[in-house]
Order: sequence, then C-alpha cells, then structure tokens
Amino acid sequence: MEAYRARNYAAAIREFEMAVKEQPANAHYQKMLGQVYQEQSGSWKAIDPLRRACTLDPREPEACFMLGKIAFRRALFPEALAAYQKAIEIPDGRGASLAGLARTLDALGRTKEAEQRFRQAVDAGETVAQIDLARSMLRQGRVQDSIALLTKAAAAGVPGARTELAREQRMVPATPAHPAADVASAAIRFRESTLDMIVRNGATGDKHLPETMLGGVAVFDYDGDGWPDIFIANGATFPTLRKTDPSYGNRLFRNNHNGTFTDVTARAGVAGEGYSMGVAVGDFDNDGHEDLFVTGVKSNTLYRNRGDGTFEDITTASGLGGELGFTAAAGWFDYDNDGRLDLFVVRYVNWDPARDATCSAVAPGVRQYCHPLSYGPMTNLLYHNEGGGHFRNVSKEAGLEAHPGKGMSVAFGDSDGDGRLEAFVTNDNLPNSFFHNDGNGRFREIALEAGVAYNDDGAVISSMGTDFRDYDNDGREDLFVTALPDELFSLYRGIGPNLFANTTSPSGMARESRPYSGWGTGFYDLNNDGYKDIFVAGGHVLDNAEFNSGRKSRLPNVVFVNHGGGTFKAEALPGDGFYRGSGFGDFNHDGKIDVVVSRLNERPLILTNTTATAGHWIQLRLVGTRSNRDGIGARVHIVTSSGEQWNRVTTAVGYASSSDPILHFGLGGDAEVRTIEIEWPSGTKQKLAGVAADRFLTIRETAAP
Repeated sequence: MEAYRARNYAAAIREFEMAVKEQPANAHYQKMLGQVYQEQSGSWKAIDPLRRACTLDPREPEACFMLGKIAFRRALFPEALAAYQKAIEIPDGRGASLAGLARTLDALGRTKEAEQRFRQAVDAGETVAQIDLARSMLRQGRVQDSIALLTKAAAAGVPGARTELAREQRMVPATPAHPAADVASAAIRFRESTLDMIVRNGATGDKHLPETMLGGVAVFDYDGDGWPDIFIANGATFPTLRKTDPSYGNRLFRNNHNGTFTDVTARAGVAGEGYSMGVAVGDFDNDGHEDLFVTGVKSNTLYRNRGDGTFEDITTASGLGGELGFTAAAGWFDYDNDGRLDLFVVRYVNWDPARDATCSAVAPGVRQYCHPLSYGPMTNLLYHNEGGGHFRNVSKEAGLEAHPGKGMSVAFGDSDGDGRLEAFVTNDNLPNSFFHNDGNGRFREIALEAGVAYNDDGAVISSMGTDFRDYDNDGREDLFVTALPDELFSLYRGIGPNLFANTTSPSGMARESRPYSGWGTGFYDLNNDGYKDIFVAGGHVLDNAEFNSGRKSRLPNVVFVNHGGGTFKAEALPGDGFYRGSGFGDFNHDGKIDVVVSRLNERPLILTNTTATAGHWIQLRLVGTRSNRDGIGARVHIVTSSGEQWNRVTTAVGYASSSDPILHFGLGGDAEVRTIEIEWPSGTKQKLAGVAADRFLTIRETAAP
C-alpha cells in the first residue's frame, strides 16, 4: 500500500501478486492488484483479479463496481451487467453503480430498464446520470423529453448539463426520423448486368489459399469525365503466380454514360503481371488524376495516372517495391494532415506456394482449404508520402510492427474527434486491430479497450470486410464487420471517444446475418430515406462447405435495410455465387447508389439501383487545396428539416476494394439541405446554406483555415 500511495506501481504489483499468491481467497488483495494494474497499464490486466475479488466477496468496496466499469469499456456487457447488479447492493457508491448498470442496459438496447435505473441513480445522488438519460432519450427519438430533462438539470446546476443542452438545442430536430412513410417503406431493387471478363482464381484442385480471396474492385473516375469507371483485380496461375495467360489480367472499364462499359485495359496499361488481390485508389500526387495501388500475393504495384487515359508503373521508383508477402488490401489516408496521401498496407498470412500446407480430406477424394491457424501472422505496413512520388516505410516508428495480425481489410475514421484518422483492420481468426492516431507519427493499438477486438460473445471470428461510418445519425462513426455463416456479422456503435458498444444483437444483425457469409460491404443509403443501409457481398470461403456443414457454398448478396432506431432487416438478392469485392458509386447519375461485385470464375456483376420510390438526394465532390486533393478524411455534416446526417470522404470501403470518394446523402422527403458543414483535414471549416436537393455539387476548399 505504501508503494501504491507513492505511485510506484511496479513495486506495488510485485507485492500484491505475492499477497494473492499467499492468500488467493483474500478479496481485498485481489481488488487492490486489479486497481494497481488499472492505473499502471490499463484495463486488460485488471479484469481478472477484479473478477476474482467480485466473486469472492461482492461486498468488497468498489471491487464489483470497478469490474463493471472495465467490462463495459471492453464491451463485455453481460459481465458488466452482472458486476453492476452486485455493486448496487452496497450502500456506499450505490448511485454510481446504478448509473453504470443503466448505461450497460442502454448499450444492450434495453432502454426502458435503463431509464428506470438512471432515475434510481439520480435519486441516490448521482445527478449527472441525468445527462446519460437525456442522451439515451435522444437516441430513441424523444427529443423534447431529452431537452426538458436537460433544462431541469441545468437549472439545478448539474455539471455538464448546460453544455449538453446547448448542443442538443442546436441539433433540433436532432433525432433523425424517416422523412416520409412512402420513402421509409421503399423496397430496394437492382437491375443486373455484367462486365466482359472472368475473375479467374487459377484453382488447380490443390487448394492454394489465395484462390479463395481475390477479386478487389475499384470504382473511380480514371479519366476525369465526371462518370465513375471500374477496375477489377484478377488472379494468375500456380505455382508461378504470374499472369501467363492474358485472360488473367486485371481489367479497367470506362463508363460509356449509357449504362454500358468498355474495356480500356490495353491502352491504360494496368493488366499487371502478378497474382492481384485488392486495389486502393487515391490521388497521391495531388495532380487531379486518380492513381491505383494494386495489392498482390507476393508484390504490389503503384500505377500513376498520367491524365491522358494511361498509367505508369512507378512501383520501384516510389519505394513501394519488393517482395512483401501476401498482401490482401490497402487504403489511402493522410494520417499526419500534411496534404499528401499516405498508404496503409494490410498483409494477411505468411504463405509460401513452395511450402503450402496440406489439410485433411473431408470426404474420400475431397479436400478443403486450410484454416488460417495453419499459417503465421504478418504485420501491416505504413508508408509516409514524402512528396515527389516517393514513399518511406515508417511501419516500425509508427508502432505497427509490434502488432502482427492476419489482416483482410482496412477502414479509416476519427473515433475521438481530434481531427486525426484512426485505422481499423479486420483480422481473420485473431482479434481485430484498432490503431489510434496519437498525432506524433505513432499509432497505439487499442482494439480491446475500444470494444472492437472481438465479437458479441468475446470470441475471434473470420473478420473480412468492413466500413467505418455513422449509421444511426448521432454524429459518432460506427463499425461493421462481415464474417462467415453462424459467426454473425458484428456491428459496433460509437458511444464515446474511442469507445464502441457491440450492438450486433439489439440491432437485429445477429438474427439477420446468421445464414450469410460476407466479404465486400459498405454503409450506403440505397433507398435515399436518410439512413445508411448495409450491402454485403456473399459467398462462403470454402467451395465445398456442404461436406462438413449445413450451409451452402454459393450464397447471395444481401442488403441489410436500415429501418431507423438502429435496427436492420435482411433482404437477400437473387442469384447465388462466390462474391468477393464490391465497389459503390452512381454509375448513371440518377442519384441512387449502384454496386459492382466481383465473383470467382464468373463475370463481375453490376447492380444498377432501380428503387422506384427512393427519396431526394445530394452528392458532394470535395476538392482539397490545403488538404489532399481528394478531400479524403474530410467530415461533412448536413442538416435538413427532418434531421442531421454525417459522412466522411474515403475510398477504403469493404473488402480489398475502393469506392467513389463522392459523398452521397439520401434526403427522404426533403427537397432542400438547410446547411452543409465541412471539416477539412487541414483544419479549414466551410459552411453552405440553402442548397437544393437532387444535384451534384463540387466544393473546393477555401484558402483560410
């Protein structure tokens, strides 16, 4: 205790560890060990001794309360619930325990029980619980109830109530609602067509791991004509991993402005040579022409857009060359806000075609692909844009090398509102990675503390595709992760700075996603009702899953329709397949988001959005001047008569894919946007007012911050 009071935590831990070893049934020693762990190194070491203390003696002061608090931060809501229920039996600090219990119930979607507990906490002296209750009411759409409660709290001098009241009053009619009944019930419909190519994985029957994973898609305007074009990454032959047959080449298709696309690969020079996996689009040199970074099984390729319809391979000269192992995905973002796009590269597993694992047969003469556990992990890579077409590998100094994984996708967002982008990486059968941008060129891995490392059951899953956007219109960005059948797709709702609640169950995603497998994905408002829906490209990782499971191998694409209030309903689309990458954009300029999806050993599928009763819309193209030219990382906030929405410019969407950076907002029945506010990566802020709906708008960054 003397060491603890002196903040000599290392010495205190040594002594308390000896104490619990000698007296393991002493709840006080267990609690103190957990408390010192918490103050010295964070919650992940503290939870075990606190769990033992709370079990040994629930009346040990603060033991169960501290366990509940830490479990809540880690999104272990069932454990937090049980701990807080024990803690409220202790008179000392009962108000704080009731408030913690209420927050946990609220995160689980049990809002009525939460409100009862919030009010009990206030009666027990925890007056600040009124602010949490008001926020819960706001998320439920009870705007006036929330404001009335905050008004009363502010008058009583509750700390923070006046600030929260002012924020909510600025948001009126803050809580989003479906603008019109006919739009809210709009069924999402697509018309199918295909691109003239085959996505070839080179399968030989030997079950090489990369065969299951290729097919990244990019939607981008390569020729600057204002219409989104399409790039598809393609495979190669084994064991050479080279495109020895021209049919294995990557493909670039130009938008003909009439619903058709023309193959312009030969002239553009982007067919490639190796086994391609994914693609990332970004104007890294700020010349107004979108460039391509293509990931591969052994090496990657950087294509600089010359602006004349052709690309130049500058991989070696740029510093991005060399054999880097199995790279699945990549994404462009400006992590230091210097106006130049940097590159985050996601590597999968340590796979060598010469020493590939051979896994047992599931039936006579029938083999399956090996589990990811058969291969070692890899570290992600970060390249800083030095300007002049040169990049520097800063992975070690940025802190990435200390956290290997089995990465499949990356998405970027600002989880604490400090203006710097974080990177979320999905890992296959390992905890996901969440790299917090500390602003000094370094990243801290905080997935466990943020609550996004594991699924709803605290387990690792086959995390594949992801997107990082605000689906419930509360101003905080959320995360979605696809996985295999029965693993459930994970939905994490942002509830505070660097903190997420796992809402897979209360959102309906647990029930709705169970039969499906997902790869490419994206948060997009597909019926323009003011809520972002979720598109998922389907298909099992195994081509013969029927042999050892009750699930099919070929599966459909699925739209999870956002019905507001944070709930989703699945609508499977016609046609099963082995779908993989997906890209999003408005191919025909009708104000509705379309999708292109790759599928193994078949033609890529174009899904043209034909939703007849879709609402109004607006699309924004941002052009940076002080910020990077694509405006990647810029945050846009719009206000209409029906409510508010937020979105962020990015091209890193889904699985190993890239989407049009143009921001799309569905407006429902609103024919005007009251205000558009833009926060640029440079710190510049812009505001527009009274903007008519159903139009494309290009916004250039102003010169002054």
